Formats: sequence, structure tokens, C-alpha cells
Amino acid sequence: MTGSTVRLGDICDLITEPVRPGARPDALYLGLEHLAPGRLVRTGGARASEVRSNTSAFRPGDVLYGRLRPYLDKAVLADAAGVCTTELLVLRAKPGVESGLLAAIVHSPGFVEHAVVGTTGVQHPRTSWAHVREFEVPAFSPDQQRRIADLLWLVQEAIGKSETLVSESQALKLASMRAMFTRGLRGEPQEETEIGPMPSSWKLVPLASVREKLQYGTSARCTYEVSDQPVLRIPNIRSQYIDIDDLKYCRLADSEAIKYQLEDGDLIFIRTNGVLDRLGSCAVYNGYPTNALFASYLIRARVNQESVLPHFAAAFFNSEAGNSIVSARAIAASDGKYNLNTAAIDSLLLPLPSTLGEQREIVAMLSHLDNQIDIHRRKCAALVDAFKTLLHQLMIGKMQIEELGSIRIQRKPSWN
Repeated sequence: MTGSTVRLGDICDLITEPVRPGARPDALYLGLEHLAPGRLVRTGGARASEVRSNTSAFRPGDVLYGRLRPYLDKAVLADAAGVCTTELLVLRAKPGVESGLLAAIVHSPGFVEHAVVGTTGVQHPRTSWAHVREFEVPAFSPDQQRRIADLLWLVQEAIGKSETLVSESQALKLASMRAMFTRGLRGEPQEETEIGPMPSSWKLVPLASVREKLQYGTSARCTYEVSDQPVLRIPNIRSQYIDIDDLKYCRLADSEAIKYQLEDGDLIFIRTNGVLDRLGSCAVYNGYPTNALFASYLIRARVNQESVLPHFAAAFFNSEAGNSIVSARAIAASDGKYNLNTAAIDSLLLPLPSTLGEQREIVAMLSHLDNQIDIHRRKCAALVDAFKTLLHQLMIGKMQIEELGSIRIQRKPSWN
């Protein structure tokens, strides 16, 4: 690299080839929904006959860049010819420019920031070709382009494999939950119940019969100002666990705070949400963050742990069968959200093994699967960070091409 730069508009052209609805009914169609943030390859596609709006034509090797909400970081290298939504800009690398590298450049942190600065519109912020074409990139030689593209795509392929492992692990967990909650672990006969088949020795009970406490959370105002009263909210409730990445706090008198203070093993349900699948999502409080309270859009259930293990109950309510039970009790509101009240939570049916030992075994097996999913997720996140860091350092000149060594991968047929 010589240290000189060129504009994005110097290495690619904007291609505008409008296609009327119905003109190419059998063509591949790509919309923003078929692109994943930060990924260089599409995650899906549809038939053009399913679309009733104008589209733009593209060919293999073109880069399709999402101009709507550019902070979503959506852009892919086309692997086939087709048509796409007009929210995707069709960029074609100029002769002598690696299209595989061009696809990576528009994912670089500096480019994303540049694109966001050029957005217009409040409800639907869009950037423009006139703005992004001015973005400056290093003037890499053809050999440097090839070496950089090979490395970056190698990392992207590793990300794709990691994502596949996450998906396969999640599918394995769902299948395992389905088997455990319908067949148990003892190979005993099944009997039909109102929630489907269940081991004959298990009991089907309403949550009300095994809980000791049921309560709505506090409506106190929460902020990011740190205090000794962290408050769990809807974003903190995940399937069976607490996510503390977006934690807020409140300041209540001790006499008031004690009413909402969580105890180890408390179940926390989401009681209102615009997404039905999230309604009733259930997590177990494990004592962290310390002295946590819970917000008004949540319901706390404290179970009798001599009858049911909290993690067993949470696992069931987050299973397919549990989700269907919750959905059947959802109350649709005029604002488009779905709600649950304490009566609905109390009526949730829970299949219980005859012994706590079998509950513990099921919890342990599901915990092992959760650990595997978490390992794959963390590996994937590390690879995504590596891709972004590497790309950023190359774009700003902090890493020299010579440091990359010699890397060769299977060249994409669609690359220049």
C-alpha cells in the first residue's frame, strides 16, 4: 500500500437497472430481510413473483448495499443474478477491483459511520450514493486486494460455520426438551393430557398449586444512574437466564424496595409484549445482580422448591409446549401488544415428574446443552469482533498487508 487513498466512487459504479413488477417472475428476489447485519452472504431469498413493487436488477459479483438504516450494516456479495428491493444499492466493482474486497469495505466500521452521518429522514433514515461514494479507502494494489479479500472471507466463512453450530445446538435443545417433557427419562408409558402426551407417573398441575408468591413489579422510574437498587426489565429477561447488559437502577425507600426485592430461585415472567413469542418468557433469578428489583411489566413467581425446581419450571415454560400454553392465555390489547395477568400466570399448567431427582437430571441435561450453545455463541462473537477489528485496522493503515502472510482460499466464481 502506498499510503494514497481513493474514493469509493473510484472503485465501483452504482448500477440502476429498474425492473417492473412481474417482468421477471422467476428471478431470485432479495430484500433487506434476506441480509443479516455484518454478513457478506445472503441468508435467504424469494421469487420475484412474490413482489408487487419496482425492483433493481443485479448480476453475480455485484455488491448489494442496504441504504435504509445503514447502522444495521447490511450488504452482501451477490452469488447469482436476480432482482432486489430499491432499498438496496447495486454496486459493481470496476475492472481491476476485487468485488470480494468491495463487499467487505462497506462493512468496515469507518464506512458504516460515514454512511450514518449522511442519512436523511427520521422515521426511515436513508443514506445515499452521492454521500457514500465520497468515502475514502486505501489504494490497494491488485495483489493486496486479493490477499485482504482472501483473509476477510476466510474469517466470514468461519463466522458462518459458527452460526450453523449455534443453530444446530439450539435445534438439538428444542428436540431434547420436546422429548423430555413428553417421554421423561425413565422410558415409562405415556398418557394423553390436555397439553399433549406426558409420562404416566407425572402430574399435571396449575402453577398456583406450587407457588408461594405471585406479584407485579415496581413502577418506579428507572435510569442508568447507578445505585444499589438494580431493576430488571423486559430486555433483561431471556430464556431461563438474566441478561445484565442493559441494566437500569432506581431509588426507592428501603421499606418500599423490600417489596420488590428478588430472592434466589424466583421466576420472572414477561407479562406484556408486542411479540407473542416473547410473552411469558421466563428467567430464574440466581442472586445476581445483587439486591435486584423487578419492573412493572414483569411478574415474579416464587415456587415451593420442595415440589418444583425453579429451573425445571423455567425450562418447561420456555419450551414449545410451554409457549403454546402461554399463548393460549394471552390477552390482545388495542395497542397491538399482548398481556398476561396474575390469574393467567396462576393457571399455567406444569407437568411435574414424580421425584425431584428426575427434575434435577432434566435440568442438568438442558444446562449442558445451554453451555454448548453459549460456547458456540461466544466463539461466533469473537470471530465477528476479529473481522471488524481486522477490517478497521486495514482501512486506517494500522496493519500492513505484509503482516497477513500468505493465505489462499477457494475463489468465489462471482469474484472478479
